[in-house]
Amino acid sequence: MSELFKNKYRIPSARLQTWDYAANAMYFITICTANREHFFGNIVETQCIASLTDMPNMPEYEMQLNDLGRVVELEWLKTKELRPDMNLELGEYVVMPNHFHSIILIGDNQFNTKGYENRVGIPVHGGNDVNDYLNDDPKNKFGPQTKNLASVLRGFKSAVTTYARKNNIPFDWQARFHDHIISTNNEYLRITDYIENNPQNWRKDKFYLK
Repeated sequence: MSELFKNKYRIPSARLQTWDYAANAMYFITICTANREHFFGNIVETQCIASLTDMPNMPEYEMQLNDLGRVVELEWLKTKELRPDMNLELGEYVVMPNHFHSIILIGDNQFNTKGYENRVGIPVHGGNDVNDYLNDDPKNKFGPQTKNLASVLRGFKSAVTTYARKNNIPFDWQARFHDHIISTNNEYLRITDYIENNPQNWRKDKFYLK
């Protein structure tokens, strides 16, 4: 996935005073379930051939999705085709028992090339370390905007919730979501590694609840 970055989405700083979330940039997003309840499946222990031969005492873990977890994955993968006018690209993602991580790129499009004065600046939160922005209290308050990061996530969350309601699954998302603007290639690689290894490091994760 490293080819997604190519320095094309470099911005001056991830700590700008304001940021337009319709802008051409790469974002790391995290969405939790209500009360961080386990709705999407379970982390299960597995053993691969490498583990048995090279590291016999090292367990491997993977995410085992239930029906709702598979819907989360399918709805996210529809994101790009449902919004072709936003020029989106999807990076690494993972569905975990009680949260969802993904990298998403918003490319140049007709909605973010009309000049900054036509768009609303929103305070940035987040840091240069994965743990920094995962521990941030998400204070973004998105207005009634469309064709931006908030509108993409609203549509995604709504689709999953609609499926749950139709199938009598007592499910809810957390109202807010965490976001972070990825500003360097090294940061992108670090976050990608974090996402890929999320199931393996589940018991150490800040979202881990028994």
